[in-house]
Amino acid sequence: MALWATSCSSSEKLFLASSAATKRRMGSRRRDLVHVGMTDQAETETISIGYKEGDRERPKWADETPFSRLVEALISFKPFYSLLKLGARQVLISTAEKNNIPWREMTKEILESDVYKELKTIQNTSLQYPDYYLSPFHAYDEGNLSWLAAAEAEVATMSMTRRAIPYAPSNEEATQEMRGNWVQAIKQHHMKHSGNVTIQNIVDIGCSVGVSTRFLADEFPSAKVTGLDLSPYFLSVAQYKEKKRPPRKNPIRWIHAAGENTSLPSKSFDLVSFSYVFHECPERAIIALVNEAFRLLRPGGTLAITDQAPKSKILQELSPALFTLMKSTEPFLNEYYLTDLEERLREAGFVNMKTLLTDPRHMTMTATVPHQYV
Repeated sequence: MALWATSCSSSEKLFLASSAATKRRMGSRRRDLVHVGMTDQAETETISIGYKEGDRERPKWADETPFSRLVEALISFKPFYSLLKLGARQVLISTAEKNNIPWREMTKEILESDVYKELKTIQNTSLQYPDYYLSPFHAYDEGNLSWLAAAEAEVATMSMTRRAIPYAPSNEEATQEMRGNWVQAIKQHHMKHSGNVTIQNIVDIGCSVGVSTRFLADEFPSAKVTGLDLSPYFLSVAQYKEKKRPPRKNPIRWIHAAGENTSLPSKSFDLVSFSYVFHECPERAIIALVNEAFRLLRPGGTLAITDQAPKSKILQELSPALFTLMKSTEPFLNEYYLTDLEERLREAGFVNMKTLLTDPRHMTMTATVPHQYV
């Protein structure tokens, strides 16, 4: 079982009180997974939120086994791949509809809006896409470079959240658990290791349609937040949706660029975030993204990665049918699971690596740029 514990500020106590109340409402199914405890000290609160780990470092279906190779061969057979692609898409849509997430209505609303006008204001027409990014992703032949993928991205994220946290009483509480635990892991790591460096500048690399970016902007309202992505379609939706919200004191900046080479100034950020990005990348891209994050962060700055958890008991015990569907829409999933991510961070120069299961299927890994880094 993964645990996380440290001291919290008064603002974090408000979240924890709300989170504890939510978890009490979740009933006995949750009691073996989560514990929230408070010390007697007036200004100190210690928390531990744990989710079940499996017995292995990673799922056996990600290892180089005869069965894993058979699955890869099946996926490479185009007629069968087409069926798998449709099946994987239907799993997400079915999960959404069973949980009162209006997949078709939300998609239609985007596709029939003025979102297309945002493209010319955000697209970098001279950008060269990495070869891996041109692969089919998530049952879309064009990968992330299409309006349909962009229109469905947020509702697909909502569906993914419900699959990860099916016991939550509502979609809102599922989101609060997933995103809330993630941001608290970031806050607590930064509080412990930054040397009192305030988070004033944030870049969310691989921001998609801005779900994680908006969450960070809400949690750090005094910070200047940048959302960066390779898909101009995703960024168009992000910008369009942000314009529908009340104006922020610090408006989010959206940038169309490669995460491996952002062209942003060195040592200009206190937090670099990757949310559900690395499982879509080959290892060489993961290494390049980590190195770029190190360059972008100031000494004492925090790197935060949240993604699928190799040690998740649920993922390790997926049925053959489900992991075959999952692998059929994620061409680099095996590389992600076989990558020693903490070692890649260490090689880039990061210190204070910590990995937590922040929901039953996903982990958050945090690390620090050394204070003596020049």
